[in-house]
Amino acid sequence: MKFHFSHRFSFALRNVFRQRLRSLGTLAAISLGVAGLILAGGFVQDIFIQLGEAVIHSQSGHIQIARHGYREGHTRAPEDYVIEQPDKLKQNLLKEPGVQLALARLGFAGVINNGKRDLGIIGEGVEPAAEAKLGTWLHYIEGRALADADNDGIVLGEGVAKSLGLKAGDRVNLVISLAQGAVNTLDFEVIGVFQSFSKDFDARAVRITLSAARNLMDVNVAHVMVLVLDKTDDTDRVLASLKQKFVQQGYELASWRELSDYYEKTVKLYDSQFGILRFIILLMVLLSVVNSVNMTLFERTREFGTMLALGDRPGSVFQLIMTESVCLGIIGAGLGMLLGCVAAWVISAIGIPMPPPPNTNLGYTAYIRVVPLEVLTAGGIGFVATCLAAVLPARRVSRMPVVNALRQGA
Repeated sequence: MKFHFSHRFSFALRNVFRQRLRSLGTLAAISLGVAGLILAGGFVQDIFIQLGEAVIHSQSGHIQIARHGYREGHTRAPEDYVIEQPDKLKQNLLKEPGVQLALARLGFAGVINNGKRDLGIIGEGVEPAAEAKLGTWLHYIEGRALADADNDGIVLGEGVAKSLGLKAGDRVNLVISLAQGAVNTLDFEVIGVFQSFSKDFDARAVRITLSAARNLMDVNVAHVMVLVLDKTDDTDRVLASLKQKFVQQGYELASWRELSDYYEKTVKLYDSQFGILRFIILLMVLLSVVNSVNMTLFERTREFGTMLALGDRPGSVFQLIMTESVCLGIIGAGLGMLLGCVAAWVISAIGIPMPPPPNTNLGYTAYIRVVPLEVLTAGGIGFVATCLAAVLPARRVSRMPVVNALRQGA
């Protein structure tokens, strides 16, 4: 049995290269389709990775922890969802394996005034030194980032600065309403103007130091604890571990994916688009291989008729044709995977300059990620398409009457 299979396979392999030009054309179609899938998949994976890192390192961090109900109720009554002892909570969080950094934020809503007009803002009191380590995707287009000593300093989103005509060195007033009904105001100097990944965020965002925010709000608490992890891939593991420890203490935890609606919608969009692209490439490979197989089998009809006349069963002819297709599929998929990986490395060495995505500020340099699973999936699609393309022609030829097969091409 082993010898029989080996003999059949070597015979099929010789048949593949009898028609070299046609076989090379078929292999080119398969390999280019597989390489196209690898490049498209690697490009989409890079979008997901870079978009995720932009969200993490400009706004959300990897994980946020707050009092239960904060995400739904903080706009109405933020004073009901405060973390009373943020420093103690921070120490406990830093003990978790995989947590690199924990930083407190105190949120507030109010009005910023430049002496001429007002603008509603969403503000945060932050720890400047820690935020500098997190916010690697924040780009300061004017001035600089906050420092721990900037108790009367404020940084503005680009949209806020444009709306009020503000620049570094200008003075502004922040006005907020306290929980008790009183109104508090403080004067600040604009230290810098930043761009984050999101235009919507920049249109309303301002940041001051955590100590200044506590002074402005007359509290000594925090609303959110932001965690930065050693690796983004650890997010789900660390989140599950922390939920076991802190949910029962009245906290709610959310990953960066849950906090970014834009990211989730973008992933769904590109997943659907890439699914359509996979189907189109599969269809192209199928049509190319079907055409090549039909031409080859048409020219070899008398050969198959002779095999049937000499006693070969129709099933043996079908198996031979399918084995030839398997050989084509293996070779074409292998060449395509090699070509796709090499092209991905070459393109990534150069980089692809990309404009800002819709509703965002920052462009970026795209790369082609060589993801082993995507490479194997692309090779599998090319192989399966090649085999499927040969099924109907092989079935038709193997069932052709011997007399008709021998007359073909006479």
